Amino acid sequence: MNFNKLLSEYISQSQTKNMRYSHYPKEYSGLKMKLGFGMGIPAKVTWIAFTAPEIKVSDGFYPVFLYYKKQKKLILAYGLSIWHPSDEGWPNDVIDSLQTIGEFFNDKHVNYSNSFVFKSYDVNVKNKKISISSDGINKSLESLEKDLEKILNTYKKCVHLEISNIESIENKGLFYMEKQLEDFIIHNWSKTQLGKKYDLIIKDGELKSQQFRTDIGPIDILAIDKKTKSYVVIELKRNQTSDDTVGQLMRYMGWVKRHYKDDNVKGVIIAGEYDKKLDYALEFAPIETDVFIYNVKFSLEEFKN
Repeated sequence: MNFNKLLSEYISQSQTKNMRYSHYPKEYSGLKMKLGFGMGIPAKVTWIAFTAPEIKVSDGFYPVFLYYKKQKKLILAYGLSIWHPSDEGWPNDVIDSLQTIGEFFNDKHVNYSNSFVFKSYDVNVKNKKISISSDGINKSLESLEKDLEKILNTYKKCVHLEISNIESIENKGLFYMEKQLEDFIIHNWSKTQLGKKYDLIIKDGELKSQQFRTDIGPIDILAIDKKTKSYVVIELKRNQTSDDTVGQLMRYMGWVKRHYKDDNVKGVIIAGEYDKKLDYALEFAPIETDVFIYNVKFSLEEFKN
């Protein structure tokens, strides 16, 4: 089901008492997709949520379309669960300048009031024909799809699911999904150069290092230097610029320095290749930063009885 058909059918069904959603796709753009039309009675606000594999609609954060039927408004939002909002949530630099839905409608009791408005659209359904506009300008469903792609890409960066160009990655023999690399490093920690120098943080038998939560977003891996006992912030260079990677690393190092009173916090970047831009970006980094290059080699051998 393509996006145009998906959104058209969703809006049309929202006008009815039909609450079934089993015929809709279960995935979209590499994310889980789930719809809600109500339970027992039709909902006043229907929704389409897009979540990472480990995140539930009832307990987390995710991009979401919210259709406010009475107000005839479709909101594309940085969503937060109304039952158990994630204590990690969207990074502050993503949502700081945005209105909450409660502020948008000037009603703190409106459904999903704590989620943040990314885009809003006026919806008109007449004779089963759907028209969508924003600020008085008609919008095509293709333009809404582009808006959705933007928020999905932001989300994938937050949960580390952004997929790079597969063809170019295969040519280099690298991981095409950085989440796999992160899991690989954690599971093989003692066999890596990182494991020789740093310890993972484990408390009460539970691993705390991976996706270490902060109020400005999750640190890929937070470790401790075996010799100095200072913290080590480890970030994977994903499908982003070198400037973004270094800037993100410095923010997390600053957070650790301030919250854990660690003046000797160290930074580590793990990248598929060391480019000149990354080299220059680190030239005057104020705190010590190391770079590790990863390389994955595959082999195919014939099975013989």
